[in-house]
Amino acid sequence: PNVGKSTLFNRLTQSKDALVADMPGVTRDRVYGDMELSAHKRVLLVDTGGLTAQVEGVETLMREQAWQAIQEADWVMFLVSARDGLTAEDQRISKEMRKAGRKVILVINKIDGVSSEWIETEFQTLGWADILQISSSHGLGLGQLKEDLLVKCPAISEEIPEENQTLDGPGEDRIAVAIIGRPNVGKSTLINRMLGEERVVVFDMPGTTRDSIFIPFERRGIAFTLIDTAGVRRRGRVDAGLEKFSVIKTLSAIRAASAVVLVIDAQEGLVDQDLHLLGFAIETGRSIVIAVNKWDGLEPDQKEIIKQQLDRKLNFVRNVKILNISALHGTGVGLVFDAVVKAHKSGLVDASPSKLSAWLEEAVAAHNPPAVHGRRIKLRYAHIGGRNPLQIVIHGNQTQALPTAYKTYLSNFFQDRLKLVGTPVQLIFKTGDNPFAGKKNKLTKRQVAKKKRLMKHVRS
Repeated sequence: PNVGKSTLFNRLTQSKDALVADMPGVTRDRVYGDMELSAHKRVLLVDTGGLTAQVEGVETLMREQAWQAIQEADWVMFLVSARDGLTAEDQRISKEMRKAGRKVILVINKIDGVSSEWIETEFQTLGWADILQISSSHGLGLGQLKEDLLVKCPAISEEIPEENQTLDGPGEDRIAVAIIGRPNVGKSTLINRMLGEERVVVFDMPGTTRDSIFIPFERRGIAFTLIDTAGVRRRGRVDAGLEKFSVIKTLSAIRAASAVVLVIDAQEGLVDQDLHLLGFAIETGRSIVIAVNKWDGLEPDQKEIIKQQLDRKLNFVRNVKILNISALHGTGVGLVFDAVVKAHKSGLVDASPSKLSAWLEEAVAAHNPPAVHGRRIKLRYAHIGGRNPLQIVIHGNQTQALPTAYKTYLSNFFQDRLKLVGTPVQLIFKTGDNPFAGKKNKLTKRQVAKKKRLMKHVRS
């Protein structure tokens, strides 16, 4: 732990995908990213949690995730710290690597300010042939590291397969699904159940997931990118530092997704923080599915109370699919995929400008916009402005004066007419320019003469 693996990962992938903080144990799950070695060669890089000798708690699960990545890899970069020197942990990990028969490059990190000859001599006792010295935070030695990898990694093909173009994030042809919710509601358990493997760390402790993990996945011919996110607590309870960055990454994941699954703990019911997360997803225009987890642990009377609570508190969300599931036992998890696909398709809906304009005319005829300074607001025509998030552009005059309630009415009207499932409509209003704005009205000779006659009567 804390030897600079995530910093090196971000440097080599030229991204900020891995969360970095000056404390051990920040990375817990496997984080995948693309590293470009040359114009025709890219490799898949995997950042892992630190390997420790601890055999209990969340560290055991982190260790399992790291060893899963080691078993999958063609090469292993074994990072050690020049500042710490050779430790008993380094010797233990080195023995385990050798026993597993892995091909290893020993990378000595944090060499700035340390005697390079002395430190390499110390680490040569581990017995690895390939030893490189770098400083991941300052970029020292990374060129040599890439050259070394370029020689070691065989060229599988000159062209990168289209489906592997974006290994560190969702591609355009994938349905990116962000699994969001409060801490400890079962998001990671749901991800593992959907994948059918222990892909992310699950532990009975709030805040186990710290980073946003992008996982490419295919089911029944449909390509998904599942995004496991950190739980978001109330703002007043968020600790400064690491947790704050985790929350920022979660909110960024919502923006990166085309659909969002909000996981609610059935045993705690719908709380204000769930509604805040739901509001943010609606505000960003994401398609929404609500999964009420741990449903199988409720008594019949409790289930009825939760249903009534959901009906009462979710009346501002229209046509959203609410699923009762058990991520632990797999009940209802298959239905999540179907609901996500339907919600995603709603965000891609198409309608001609003539049809949208006709619906706009119908909405205005049913409820006219209010008058502003005695002048009626006119809404003339509408057209699609974007998809995922779904945007409808409405042209008219004085649209900036439309009250929020009327905008909500129009949004709901279009949502009903387009038969959208769990997809909010973002309205963009455009006010036409006044062609006479800033122009002085020039009077004719006849008008000037009439004005003079009238002014005489005023003076008299």
